[in-house]
Amino acid sequence: MKFRQFLSFEWDAIAGIVAAVAAIILHLLHIADEYIILPIVLALLGLLFINFMRHTRNNELTAEQVEQMTHMVRKIQATLKHPEVILVGPRNLRHANEQFVRHMSGETIWFNVCLSMYKPQPLFDVLLRPAVDNPMVSSIQFVLDISQKELWEKIVYPKIATCPGYAKVREPRWCRLSKTTSFILADSQLSGGTEALLSFWGEPFMAQSVERDVPRFIFHVQKNSELLPHLVELERAGLHAPQDD
Repeated sequence: MKFRQFLSFEWDAIAGIVAAVAAIILHLLHIADEYIILPIVLALLGLLFINFMRHTRNNELTAEQVEQMTHMVRKIQATLKHPEVILVGPRNLRHANEQFVRHMSGETIWFNVCLSMYKPQPLFDVLLRPAVDNPMVSSIQFVLDISQKELWEKIVYPKIATCPGYAKVREPRWCRLSKTTSFILADSQLSGGTEALLSFWGEPFMAQSVERDVPRFIFHVQKNSELLPHLVELERAGLHAPQDD
């Protein structure tokens, strides 16, 4: 390793420096006059020019290699397809939900979500309040099963009514929905397109307990996903589902 370092030294530059120092010393000692010093200076200028040319060529080769690698990276990136759906596990569940709600905008749809999640005040403050108070969100439309109406009226809506942005929350559409699919649909300020948080009722996607059902796994549906139109159709189908007065 030391031998390689020894060979990597700029020996022409070192030789030039040594020659320059020797010439200055000889001149100061009046051993060599300017007629001897001048050829030494010219030789040093030649060495400097040669060294400059060599490094210039090395820099050109390096630039060519970097350009080739950049071109290859761009080709690889072009062939890579962005994921349409990302699975989010328990460890990142709350963070993913917070990010989604914080950056949503426009009209939002909350389809067949489990209202029992919002019963504890800390969960309400983390999962729903940010959407209600988000100034970029123009409306929040819940599409819910009629079985959750009492929970909405007694627990959830009173919490919503305390939020500054409560007026954007519309009256839920009460339907007869099968407890299978649940999602939040909204435009994303980050991606500039429509995205969704998709979950499913029951194990293993939702942990069931006596007090409430809590999502365990959710799917972050990206803006380029072919699944989004099907979620929109599912929400529209909810409009034609049997409703109670």
